[in-house]
Amino acid sequence: MAQRNRGRVSVPALAALSGSHNQAPGFAGGIDLMGSRLDKQTHLWVVSELYYPETTSTGYFLTGIAEGLASDYRVSVLCGQPSYIARGLRAPAHEMRHGVEIWRCRATTLDKNRLLARIVNQITISASVFLQALLRLERGDTVLVVTNPPLLPYLLLALCRLRGAKCALIIHDVYPEVLTRVGMLNRYSLATRVMSFASRKLYSGVDWIVALGRDMKDLVKGKLNGVSKNISIITNWGDTEKIRPEAREKNGLLGKLDLLDRFAVQYCGNIGRTHGIVDLLMVANELREEPDWHFLLIGWGAKKKWAAEQKAALSLTNLTILDPLPEDELKDGLNACDVAIIAFARGMAGISVPSRMYNVMASGKPLIAVCDSESELAIVVREEDIGWVVAPGDIVALIAALREARQNPVALRKMGERARCAAEKKYTLECVLEKYREMIDGMSQEQDGR
Repeated sequence: MAQRNRGRVSVPALAALSGSHNQAPGFAGGIDLMGSRLDKQTHLWVVSELYYPETTSTGYFLTGIAEGLASDYRVSVLCGQPSYIARGLRAPAHEMRHGVEIWRCRATTLDKNRLLARIVNQITISASVFLQALLRLERGDTVLVVTNPPLLPYLLLALCRLRGAKCALIIHDVYPEVLTRVGMLNRYSLATRVMSFASRKLYSGVDWIVALGRDMKDLVKGKLNGVSKNISIITNWGDTEKIRPEAREKNGLLGKLDLLDRFAVQYCGNIGRTHGIVDLLMVANELREEPDWHFLLIGWGAKKKWAAEQKAALSLTNLTILDPLPEDELKDGLNACDVAIIAFARGMAGISVPSRMYNVMASGKPLIAVCDSESELAIVVREEDIGWVVAPGDIVALIAALREARQNPVALRKMGERARCAAEKKYTLECVLEKYREMIDGMSQEQDGR
């Protein structure tokens, strides 16, 4: 195998050198200091339903990975048209963007919040991507495919085996566990058993697995039943360039909401079925008679409507619910609190690793993690000493953690400083890209050794 050039420049330097007027913040270009392409022997395919201009977390992170790796490999993307936050926007069916060749496949883009419409979307995009891959995938190519929509990785694995390509699975959703633990499937049903069998076959069939956290790796290893498999832990990252700590008294959102004299507690991100929104509402209700507290709920998802209904029913004047903030207001939004909460329902360890954790850390905010004690979120909070870990449903402990946070401003500030330091050292895009390079090189070396 040809050796790749290890004399890389930083991601920000690459972005500056690319000179593209539509460069997305935090995404790398693919040109080295001499303006020439680095070794492109490996053709890397990134396969995902969601990709730029879709800005939901999967689209954002897959775009960052593809564009960041374009300085090392020939990178192509197979994806769909925007169907989540950017739904309704039509992007070019084929384009080159920041060194990445993008093929957007035709499929339905129905309202994802309707279950039947979402299933139709998933079937049509899976079939469309498969047909495009059938036309373009060649022997020796390397494929990175995500687990959502659920059918897509099975189709790509079968095609990789047919074409003699290598296949790495990036696990964003663990099936059927994510469905059983939110009550969408009975854990003893035939559908659950079929999905469990299928996921074991998928995990054992791919060449490499990417888990987003240590808890997810443990869960995957358990599902493999002793089958030896390469599993890398490659987390998501925080945008430490754009998102930085800022002085509380200068925060525009707190000023706009007239909360500069309140102790602000913020939940920012997906308000979905897997998240502990009930705990947050219960705490707001318990503290409603104490005027110095205020809770901010920022984001979108399946439980947002329910949260708004509960706010109205309980007359929670100490709770503000906001839509997702535009990208240019994200730093201000993340800094609009004294402490951040990331809350999950019970039993989500290994199933969901919150990407927003890294941006909260980048903003220098201490964290209250409402989650299973063995989850990646809890592990990070403990090992970096940046907050508190509370069991889901333990409202007394959650209120106690909040009171302790408020009563110890010096300790709170030091936690925030440690959070920022950890984000800069461990959870940047360049740290993540280096782990992907190691994985892709390892896959190539295995292929050469056969």
